[in-house]
Amino acid sequence: MQLRILGCSGGIGGTNRTTSMLLGERTLIDAGTGVGDLTVDEMARIDQVFLTHAHLDHIACLPMMLDNVLGLRGRPVTVHANRATLQVLRDHVFNWAIWPDFSAIPSPEAAMLRFAAMEIGETREVDGCRITALPVLHTVPAVAYAFDSGAATLVFSGDTTDSPEFWRALNAIDNLRTLIVETAFADREEGLARLSKHFSPRLLVGALAQLARPEAVEVLITHLKPADHALTMREVLEQGAGYRIARLEQGQVIQF
Repeated sequence: MQLRILGCSGGIGGTNRTTSMLLGERTLIDAGTGVGDLTVDEMARIDQVFLTHAHLDHIACLPMMLDNVLGLRGRPVTVHANRATLQVLRDHVFNWAIWPDFSAIPSPEAAMLRFAAMEIGETREVDGCRITALPVLHTVPAVAYAFDSGAATLVFSGDTTDSPEFWRALNAIDNLRTLIVETAFADREEGLARLSKHFSPRLLVGALAQLARPEAVEVLITHLKPADHALTMREVLEQGAGYRIARLEQGQVIQF
């Protein structure tokens, strides 16, 4: 399988794009501002979207992408997410006030958007890749995703702080090779990280001690805030010197 990183920043400005990843050619993982760099033809090929949660930096481009491809597709785009996230989309985005209800456009019988509830522990198979929702801890109901190609598994944490359930789920994956995990704040803002249920470098490195086979797993850091990205990454690397850690890069392609 191939995962293309469209956006992995915790903010915007300049070349920064917020979280979005393309699995193969037809599956979008989160729908932040990175989606905007796809061509219209690339957008039109997307059949499935898996959302980790409903915060704006992870869903911002979903409404506009659907608008772009209206009339170019003969089948709906299916959005997979937990029930709470889907309810937020229904109530606060696709409500005719913020954006048209694409679950009823061009008609309820032939709608562009389909919702598919997916709770923790559930698995979907897309193009030969098994996608499983894993538990995380954030300020809103959220999930991580495990992507199992058969040869290896890559896990994307979405937004989270330390959660024993998350690490237990990771340790149960025999072929785990890559962990994409957020670190939103530098250590000087650890209080804010705790309040908003994100990681800071000290919190992340402390949590990594729960990883059963760290030597087998590459840890890629995402969701760095633009103002402090260099400082935050430096702190992660200094404190996590015993782990295989690198920064996730926009435009990076991961084979697994």
